[in-house]
Amino acid sequence: MAQIHLKKPCSKGSIYLVNSTITRAFTAALREGPERLYFDFPAGRQTRLYLLVDQRIDALICPRWMIPVEPEVSVREGLCLAIHKGRILALLPRADALQLYTPEVIHERPDHVLLPGLVNAHTHAAMTLMRGYGEDMALERWLNERIWPTEVRLISSDFVADGVRLAISEMLLGGITCFADMYFYPERAAEIASESGIRMVVGMIAIEFPTPWAADAGECISKGLAVHDVYRTTPLISTMFAPHAPYTVSDTTLKRIRQLADELEVPVQMHIHETSKEVEDALARDGRRPLERLESLGLLTPALMAVHATQLTPADVAALAETSCSVVHCPRSNLKLVSGACPVADLVDAGVNVALGTDGAAANNRLDLWSEMNTAALFGKFVAADAAALPAGTIIELATLNGARALGLEEEIGSLREGKSADAVCVELKGPGTRPVIDPLSQLVYAAGRENVTDVWVAGQHLVNGGGLLGMDVEGILQKADDWAERITVS
Repeated sequence: MAQIHLKKPCSKGSIYLVNSTITRAFTAALREGPERLYFDFPAGRQTRLYLLVDQRIDALICPRWMIPVEPEVSVREGLCLAIHKGRILALLPRADALQLYTPEVIHERPDHVLLPGLVNAHTHAAMTLMRGYGEDMALERWLNERIWPTEVRLISSDFVADGVRLAISEMLLGGITCFADMYFYPERAAEIASESGIRMVVGMIAIEFPTPWAADAGECISKGLAVHDVYRTTPLISTMFAPHAPYTVSDTTLKRIRQLADELEVPVQMHIHETSKEVEDALARDGRRPLERLESLGLLTPALMAVHATQLTPADVAALAETSCSVVHCPRSNLKLVSGACPVADLVDAGVNVALGTDGAAANNRLDLWSEMNTAALFGKFVAADAAALPAGTIIELATLNGARALGLEEEIGSLREGKSADAVCVELKGPGTRPVIDPLSQLVYAAGRENVTDVWVAGQHLVNGGGLLGMDVEGILQKADDWAERITVS
């Protein structure tokens, strides 16, 4: 006798046919609703299984186009996405989906592209409340004259809560389903993210000088570890170490972070080579570029995310590639602050994993990965002096799967693959600005924007429907933002 193992769980009452024969024992076993069962049948017979009675599932999304990202970034037509209990069951043709499943709801999206949820791999969410404050300044002046003094005066748990709510509402409406945050009061930010249903990687920040949140880097780390302990088993909230920058964090602190990151198996994110002044000051101080110093401390590992990386030599690129570090590219912020140009095409060609981030709204003004994708593509071609550099498919990967890889979440999100979490976005390509649709990939990067996002799911939860945000008090969020603006602008 040969033996078949049904790999997919059987729904209660389902009947499977083997060689078109239903056995009483097999049918009775299925009616007990087992998750796995074995059925013996004579060796040598055909082993095809046919589902006779359908399986109930939570949802079926039926777009015109789908971009799964894995195994490759390509456009598929006629596929539906089956979702159950927050996970992707299958990508399959519509006729097969309707035969196999009875969904609680069918989302018909005839003019839409379905793709993985966007991953904002670097931001300072609460800084949405400082949007438009400190315009047209270089980074050092912007930090020293506007941002840091304001933070000393106003930063609090309530400030972070209200700013993070504003940021999450903006990001969800723009198709961002996961964000990595580096800011004070991370425990409060994680609480707000958890309430909203978005996915978040909380930065356990470290900085040497005193802030309203912590007296020094040691207290930062202690408080960050407490956040890690609270959320270590929470599906939508994970953690990373987030030392601010090489020039604000000591060797002693960085060595401790490296050790803890290894022990906890969490990534490390840091502003690195953001400006030429940062590099010049480091060279004047000890004759080493910041990346060289970090390498000597053992921090150049696959766990490291170098944010900005606008000042890279060929040797820097090679070092990042050899150590399998990731780079988080924030093109709009870098352009606005004239920080420099990240050589994205060179990094990609060298095999470095490059993700996209918005940076904070105080520097960029928009938590909008569509504008980051568009800018990354256009500016990247200009920097590379090559119109063929960074094609649309590569840019889509930067905003999805590469972000997931950088954050250590590639087995959970970043692509539409069976078994992964159902984090997905629908984008409507229907209006005059997005027609005709000759190439949906190109349309997403060069023509569409966040205003075209109609639906967002995180772990199967429908958080944006028809362009409207569900489950958040948008009017109340906006009123609090306006109240904070009055306090920020008081001289």
